[in-house]
This record gives sequence, structure tokens and C-alpha cells, in this order.
Amino acid sequence: MILLHRLVHGILLFAIITGCAQKKNSSEEKIIQNSTISKINGVSLVAAPDSLSHKNVASLKEVNANYVTVMPFGFIRSLSHPEIIYDQERQWFGETRLGVTQYVELLHNNEIEVMMKPQIWVWNGEYTGYVEMASEADWRQLEETYKNFILDFAKIAEAKSIEIFCIGTELEKFIEHRPDYWRELIAEVKKVYNGKLTYAANWDEYSRVPFWDALDYIGVDAYFPVSESETPTVEEAIAGWGRWKKELKDFSEKENKKILFAEYGYRSVNFSGKEPWKSDREMTSVNLEAQTNLLEGLYQSIWDENWFAGGFLWKWFVLNEKVGGPDDNQFTPQNKPALRVVSKFYSTQKE
Repeated sequence: MILLHRLVHGILLFAIITGCAQKKNSSEEKIIQNSTISKINGVSLVAAPDSLSHKNVASLKEVNANYVTVMPFGFIRSLSHPEIIYDQERQWFGETRLGVTQYVELLHNNEIEVMMKPQIWVWNGEYTGYVEMASEADWRQLEETYKNFILDFAKIAEAKSIEIFCIGTELEKFIEHRPDYWRELIAEVKKVYNGKLTYAANWDEYSRVPFWDALDYIGVDAYFPVSESETPTVEEAIAGWGRWKKELKDFSEKENKKILFAEYGYRSVNFSGKEPWKSDREMTSVNLEAQTNLLEGLYQSIWDENWFAGGFLWKWFVLNEKVGGPDDNQFTPQNKPALRVVSKFYSTQKE
């Protein structure tokens, strides 16, 4: 009887030990798998007049980008005009259906994944968030032309196995006035495209978008104000992200979706963390340190978070050797000290 008791005890003890070991190994395996999944380390590729070449792709590889946004453009004459014109001969090659197709094929051949992000440009550069029609007839015409614009490029996205498709960028008034249309549009896109979907909401708009449940990522154009300083330090940038970081985390958990920065970046100009969305020509200073510190602060604050999927740096030009540099005060980090920060984080950050 004593022998039997010891035998049973031994079997139970072995089961407990091996069971714990199995649980531990399963947990470790999950952690290991998660650690090998790269963030979306992306750049927003500005369309060019000519086709993309292997030389152009080389600079993307050097900065360790694993994703690129391609951006076909449609144009409207004014904020209240209902017709979108796109895929025109007079447009730059990279903005057209033929152009984005060539871009995507070359990027995929070089093992760089793609988000296609069709965008509207309002003549005179007015903000697309204020696009708003004056009549029901105009709203219906806008809806029809916008649907044609989006579906044409969604079909290309499907044909070329594009990984992510963005259904719109910073169209706050359009969504506010016509929320049902956007759900219908998403349903139409899903009939022709099987990849991941997002929408690029402005930083002060994303919490009011009513259809995140129908998409795969919460897309945010992340121009959050983080510093009032002329030249913010990295520590100031990190502190400035504190409020927004909590809001983004809470919103991600509420919607049960990861946050994707559909755009993010800073100009190399004084006070670039104060109103990061500004592209005013009147801002003529050059401040390379501000751009470098702000990007470093963003990466240290956000990139390692589990609720964060990654993002697309604004912006990247095809002709790398002819843009940016020490006298440039625009968004691109090309040929500036900030480029080293981007390359470093893109090479190391994991989920």
C-alpha cells in the first residue's frame, strides 16, 4: 500500500512538473514569436515624374525601411467642388495607376511591403478636412466620384497583393456629414480587396471616426504638439508625448485595434514640435537638432509599445541625392542628422 501510494504520488508530481514546463515553454514560444515580428518601419514615398529604379530603392534599404506608402493622387478644384479628377496624362507618373503599379512591383521585388494610400489634393493646397458640399446633389456626386477613385486603386492593390490599403486621408467633414456612406464604401472595397484596411485620421480627428470596427488598423496622422521650445530636447519630446501616449493606448484598447501612424514626422525648423503639421513658407529657419531630437523622443516614447503597429515617416523623395541636406527645413530627414536616428530605430525595434 505504501509502495502504491508512493507510485501514485510520483506520477502526480511528474505530471505537475511536466505540465508547468509545457506551460512555460508555450509562453516562451509565444514571446519568441512576438519578438521576431517587425514593426511597420515605413516611409511615405513622394511620387515622381519618372519610374522607380533599383537605385531609388537602395536608399530605402539603407534606412532599414520595411514598408513604403505609395500615394496616387486625385484632384478637386475647391473645398466645395464635387468632382475628383485622377489618373490624368498630365499628372506625374508616380501618381497614376500605371505609376503606382510599377512602384509596387519593384518594391515587392526588393522585399519591401506596401501601403497604398490614395489621397485628394485640393487646388491651392487647402486642407482636405474641410471638404464639404453645399447640396445633397453635390454630396452624391462627390460620393460617386470618390468611390470610383478608391475602388480603381483598391483593384490594383488586390492585383498586386499590396499588404495595406488606406481608404482616405484627413476627410473629417466628409465623414461627419456622411458616416453611412463610409461604411458602404468599406463594404465595396472589401469586395475587391482582401488585404488589411485603414483610414488616415488627423491627430485631432481619430477619436471621432465612427467606423474603426470595420477596419484593421486605427490610422493616425500623428502631428501631435509635444513641445513649445525652439529646440526641444529629447527629454522634452518624451515628456510631451506622455499625454498622447496614454490617450492612444486607451483608445487602442477600447477599439481592440492597433494604432498605425499613417504619417508622422517633423520639419527641421525652429519650434517644430509646437505645431508639427505646419508647412508654412514663412517658417524659414533651419534647425536640424530640433528634428533629430523630436524623432528620437517619438521613437523612445512610442515605438516599443504593444498597442503600436508602426508608422510611415513623412516624407521620402525618390531622388535621394538631390533632396534634404543641411540647408533644408522641410519634413524629409534625407541627408540630415535625423536620418541616423531613423535608420537606428528602424533596424532594431521589434514588437
